[in-house]
Amino acid sequence: MKKYLILFLPLLFLSASFVSLHKEIFADRTNSNQSVSIPLKKCPVVIWQPSHQTNTGVEFSEAAVCNGIVEAAMAAEPRMKEFKVWSLGKKNLHHADVGSNTIIEQTSALINGQLSGYAWELQKSNKKQPEVFISVHNNGGTKRHAIWGFIHEGDKYEAENRALASRLVKAISAATGLEDRGVLFDSSTGRNDYKCTISGKLAFFSLDENVNKAPYRVLLEVGDNGVSKEFLENPANQKKLGVAIKAALAEWIAEKR
Repeated sequence: MKKYLILFLPLLFLSASFVSLHKEIFADRTNSNQSVSIPLKKCPVVIWQPSHQTNTGVEFSEAAVCNGIVEAAMAAEPRMKEFKVWSLGKKNLHHADVGSNTIIEQTSALINGQLSGYAWELQKSNKKQPEVFISVHNNGGTKRHAIWGFIHEGDKYEAENRALASRLVKAISAATGLEDRGVLFDSSTGRNDYKCTISGKLAFFSLDENVNKAPYRVLLEVGDNGVSKEFLENPANQKKLGVAIKAALAEWIAEKR
């Protein structure tokens, strides 16, 4: 009996050690009875860019709402190598708390020697050498309680970005009941004057491959700052949105690995 006990104890120790090591190396997420495990050493760098806009909507802070969603996503399992870029409150920038992703003056222009909030965010992002970049905004004036995904038109990662954006949009819609309005090109909005220097088409500054070095780039427009205002300002809904985005992102990353 002592002989078997001596043999068993090392095996028990090795088993416990393996479980402990597994917990350290793998980030697990369970959703709908399915588990997603991603080796941390193989996790890509993920950048989150919440809107820094404080001038959209009536008595509404898009910056606060989108930051709540992003913070919830970053706190959700599985944990990744992820960082937030956010210019809100930065005094040495122009348009740090306002501005449009589609206007040259508010994105790529130097004013009095200062970078824009968006340019500063993208510089910070590129230094991290991210593989994935997710920008979170709220729509306005649509009168639709919905979710839209936007991708950059014309670069070599267009198809993969569409697949990622579609997955995120569908996950958000399923988790929250927001209407799935699909994935659109950034050129399709037809507004303002920022253009991609390669395609010559209207673009979102944050999705432009000439500005943003992450291969996978998605911008989400979550809800409408009018009809969805109460929904968006609810912290419980912000958490639900963040968790849904993180879960769908984790599944996509696990499949690519």
